[in-house]
Amino acid sequence: MNDVVIRCESLSKQYRIGERERYTALRDVISNAAGARLRLLMNALSSRFKVSNLSNNSQSEMGSPRVKIGEGSIWALQDVSFEVKRGEVVGIIGRNGAGKSTLLKILSRITKPTKGHAEIHGRVGSLLEVGTGFHPELTGRENIYLNGAILGMRKTEIDRKFDEIVAFAEIEKFIDTSVKRYSSGMYVRLAFAVAAHMEPEVLVIDEVLAVGDAAFQKKCLGKMNDVARGGRTVLFVSHNMGAISHLCTSGILLRNGRAVFLGSATEAIGAYDQDLQSFVRRDGSSQNILFAAPQNGNDTAILSVEILDIEGRPKAVIRTWDDVVFRVHFSSSKHVRRGAVVLEVASIQGARLLLLSNQPDGTLPLSFEPGVQTVDCIIEQLPLAAGQYVLGGGLGVPGVEYLWRQPELAVITVLERDVYGSGLPPVTSRCLLATKHHWRVVNSAETTMVSADQR
Repeated sequence: MNDVVIRCESLSKQYRIGERERYTALRDVISNAAGARLRLLMNALSSRFKVSNLSNNSQSEMGSPRVKIGEGSIWALQDVSFEVKRGEVVGIIGRNGAGKSTLLKILSRITKPTKGHAEIHGRVGSLLEVGTGFHPELTGRENIYLNGAILGMRKTEIDRKFDEIVAFAEIEKFIDTSVKRYSSGMYVRLAFAVAAHMEPEVLVIDEVLAVGDAAFQKKCLGKMNDVARGGRTVLFVSHNMGAISHLCTSGILLRNGRAVFLGSATEAIGAYDQDLQSFVRRDGSSQNILFAAPQNGNDTAILSVEILDIEGRPKAVIRTWDDVVFRVHFSSSKHVRRGAVVLEVASIQGARLLLLSNQPDGTLPLSFEPGVQTVDCIIEQLPLAAGQYVLGGGLGVPGVEYLWRQPELAVITVLERDVYGSGLPPVTSRCLLATKHHWRVVNSAETTMVSADQR
């Protein structure tokens, strides 16, 4: 019993359709104070204030929501029950709208359940949205101390972690600038750094890998791996099944607000993949986007990359020798008579492994027209061993120039498959590429063919 850090019993949450839930959390009360007064308050908080934990009374959370009455309602969560033990890393997965973020908001005491209750034993650190809890008028330095104080940390504790947080976020030059002047990338780097370095007993993270470039994603994965190995409890929501497989020991699959599977991370991923394979939106899009850029469609750039199976359905899991389709949505600012869409796959260390292009390596002549276009890159039996890789891309004129190039669009993860039937599935610790091949024994008496892809 003492090892149970999180216990949820019949958690349910109802929302009114067409109305926004309003709540006032403690950090909002603090953040709405005047800047000067807030700075004084931080010093007092760092030594005196400590945030209370959830008890088994669901009314003990920090903010009470105020819901306007509207026409109709929906249940974002229904009768969700589970337990998480100390040091466990749990992946919470499911399609968009399954209830993942609602669950984390309840556990982070941002909103309260309509029915049921939850207990959390220990200090909770949350990263649910970019810059959650930051006061825009305060500097990065001041927000670090404010968030630490809200977590119940003493000033000496925050001092000890301060340099590490700033170095991770890579904002040394801007640490004394108001965060309202930060770019979205700077904002999310600082938010993640604060959440991951403040040493809460329970770390709650929602889709942090969906923001930022591939370098930042790699950094986040490394830090989260350190946190998990350090024995802290982690709840991690992500659509990146490779990250879930790599980091998590167990998984919870949500579907339409209900927990339909609780078990190992590998089994949860398999159940999610089946869910996703059976679901394609009516407009034909897959909701399985590896990369999405904020371009407005008038620039020459790759706008997004989706990953599908060979039949055009969304693909949540990639394994060695899978048939995969990378669907590339790109825009051009001008007419290009003979254009090339290029995808690159490199190792985490930066060694290029695959260079895929419709021209000159491929057979698809392509003209770029002003506006947005879509092409598919179809790979039969992807030869990557299990591990993590960096996907890059570019647009150009073959043999002449790149019109746009980004070598780090996203991190992709390939899961294991025993493609040779030997009990030794190819993994990056042994090799990077796994190709179909065979061996034969040659001697004076006879020649015997031995196939390496027998299963």
